[in-house]
Amino acid sequence: MAEPSLLYEKRGHIAHITFNRPEVRNAMNPEMMCRLADAWDDFAADDNLRVALLTGAGDKAYTAGADLKTMIPILSGAKEPEDEWDFRLASEEEQISKRATLKDSKLFKPIVAAINGACIGGGSEMLQAVDIRIASETARFAVNEVTLGFMPGGGSAVRLARQVPFCKAMQILLVGDPIDAEEAYRIGFINEVVPADEVYDRALWYAERIAKNGPLAVRKTKETVWRTSGISIKEAFKVEAETASVTMASEDAQEGPRAFVEKREPRFTGR
Repeated sequence: MAEPSLLYEKRGHIAHITFNRPEVRNAMNPEMMCRLADAWDDFAADDNLRVALLTGAGDKAYTAGADLKTMIPILSGAKEPEDEWDFRLASEEEQISKRATLKDSKLFKPIVAAINGACIGGGSEMLQAVDIRIASETARFAVNEVTLGFMPGGGSAVRLARQVPFCKAMQILLVGDPIDAEEAYRIGFINEVVPADEVYDRALWYAERIAKNGPLAVRKTKETVWRTSGISIKEAFKVEAETASVTMASEDAQEGPRAFVEKREPRFTGR
């Protein structure tokens, strides 16, 4: 029996999510999109999970974006659905796409990515919903939808210019040519560039380090950053005061200082 096109595993407080079609550079087919949407839902609902680690199988690609033979024809209506995944994507396209790409999402748990090769099209689009991005020296990035005759609808037209300088965002979006890992690091699109055989371990280090922190404090910090994007500073401080008051009233806010005084590791519960 063939493995699923997306692997979802729970190891301690970390959800490990792997694009799993290495034979086609982890290109996203309908099954992968549906499974990814479901994985994010489960990750959000499971209180034991604190961080997600997202990567691609093999060393050739994180994901090369949407599969031009299987997914794009379903989304464009050029192909009739053939299996359960095709039918599900065709009938729930808007909701599955939003959930898979984390648009309109209230998922405030952090996500770390290990980018181990080509990160193209929808791969780069989804990466913009990731908080910490570790790339191998061989990674390359492109939002190349315009070269194929359609626009990037997975979030890049909105997110990218908020994350890197405007002119670089427009170059990436309108030209469609790839940039290498060093250029992606230079413009602030990724956090680190490491040797290919170290990329997963380095990303895992970040995930494990975040998972040790107070989970409620981590979620509320991310929530504050996302909710205050694009609003006035006056309104933003109101949001910050609201989220800070929730964390200060928590059991974790008592446990952290107590553990520090007692010189031991804190036992955070997220309450």
